[in-house]
Amino acid sequence: MQIAVFGKQFNKVFFNSCRNLFQLFKEHEVEVIIYKPFYEFLLTDVKMKPEVSGFFTDHEGVRHADLVFSIGGDGTFLEAVTFVGDKGIPIVGVNSGRLGFLADISQSEMQVAIRQVLEGNYQVRQLDLLALKTEDGCFGNNNFALNELAITKRDSSAMITIHTYVNDKFLNSFWADGLIISTTTGSTAYSLSVGGPILHPDSKSFIITPIAPHNLNVRPVVVPNDVEITLKVEGRDSKFLASLDSRSEVFENTVHLKVKKAGFSVKVIELEGHSFFTTLRNKLMWGVDKRN
Repeated sequence: MQIAVFGKQFNKVFFNSCRNLFQLFKEHEVEVIIYKPFYEFLLTDVKMKPEVSGFFTDHEGVRHADLVFSIGGDGTFLEAVTFVGDKGIPIVGVNSGRLGFLADISQSEMQVAIRQVLEGNYQVRQLDLLALKTEDGCFGNNNFALNELAITKRDSSAMITIHTYVNDKFLNSFWADGLIISTTTGSTAYSLSVGGPILHPDSKSFIITPIAPHNLNVRPVVVPNDVEITLKVEGRDSKFLASLDSRSEVFENTVHLKVKKAGFSVKVIELEGHSFFTTLRNKLMWGVDKRN
């Protein structure tokens, strides 16, 4: 088995857990390739030299991996998705800090959970993505997102207007600070923070959520994810910001943005005892209030 390890910097509380993780890889005699900048971080900051058989720096380097391990938080997981792309390689999210929605294997359960993964005791779930198409090829080959597309103004000036069409039928002109087109996976991310609903990842929907709309009666709208959403943006400025998960590009107001479900999905590992509802309760601390 070959595994690819992708990670970013983490704080000292995860140093020993990281050492234990690579020891588990060694015990199970798996072939490890590692993201080169992450390997350098382990050498210089964690003071460990993991046994690896090679390095990768781009998406081509993980092509032959059986699993991709993301070491960090949900942001790291989303970046790992750009390395996997349409290759169909399952991603394992190991959280180096607090519990995440995507990186949901915590330090406290890591030893047992990683053994289960390496022994093949898991299920694979497929998560839908969205894809962005523009006339100028914005974002190139990385024009997809697991969480959301966010359209925002570039400064703190006046609000912008986002004319929104669903399958070429006019929905609304959102006068707001921006607009989020979210997948169901992204319903617990940016969309949730601005008042969007929580949807189960299997719901096959998009959420259209305005950011600080001028009219308070404008609410999020849920539509099927087999539609095409077209966005036309105008405002005092001629340039605006488009963000796919953590990647951002500036675009002109003459550019029309079209959003559809991506032609591929992302595979994630789900262990026994883990579920969307379990993570939801833990992450949002439902039931912590003793009155419940």
